[in-house]
Amino acid sequence: MKRIFKFILNTIPRPILIRLSIVVRPILAFLLKGNRFTDPIDGKSFRMFLPYGYGSQRNNVLSPSTLSLERHRLLWLYLQNETDFFTSKEKKKVLHFAPEQEFYKRFKKQTNIEYTTTDLLSPLADVKADICNLPFEENSYDIIFCNHVLEHIPDDTKAMQELYRVLKPGGMGVFQIPQDLSRATTFSDDSIVDQKERAKIFGQYDHVRVYGRDYFDKLRSIGFTVVEEDYTAKLTPQLVEKYCLANGEIIPVCFK
Repeated sequence: MKRIFKFILNTIPRPILIRLSIVVRPILAFLLKGNRFTDPIDGKSFRMFLPYGYGSQRNNVLSPSTLSLERHRLLWLYLQNETDFFTSKEKKKVLHFAPEQEFYKRFKKQTNIEYTTTDLLSPLADVKADICNLPFEENSYDIIFCNHVLEHIPDDTKAMQELYRVLKPGGMGVFQIPQDLSRATTFSDDSIVDQKERAKIFGQYDHVRVYGRDYFDKLRSIGFTVVEEDYTAKLTPQLVEKYCLANGEIIPVCFK
């Protein structure tokens, strides 16, 4: 199964994968029913989660029903338990980059947010836009989600500046990235152009860097106040295992 999923991820373009997943999800959810692991996003339980990874495959990480990964489930729990994102009576404007399908329909249905999605390629994007040159006015959005996007962007400084520009004063942004916390500094090398070599070094063929611990300080240098939220530390080990989370993953919660 690992080889099949690895082949699919590395050969089928992401926009096509998004469309195919709509058909595949109900089948996977039915076949893998059980009670060992639970997806907190939809509350459904399974005997196993699916493997995932462009390079080395991780076991029990991809939910059969929502197709969420560890980072998605962690963010969902954080938003649900630590914020008023789902319960606020004040309508908030939300901008979501490269919208994850496990969130897309659920956020769309929320009556307490005005929800806009954006991306260059995603079929789920309301606005096709370059993150380094956004067509939105400054101080436009109360909440911005930009998760696992910046590692794809050559000029991530410009992208961060645009995120800061369109976020309202007092607003919140969540900018998750794949991060190697054992690295003090971020690593990039534009001379590496072979896709297999990029996948080996950067974790994915279309990544341009590996972020280190200095990621948070780079966000701060743009102007954000950054909370390094180690949310799995606030959950019991039993819940971390039940929800198939990645111990120690940091959620970068940013404020303007």
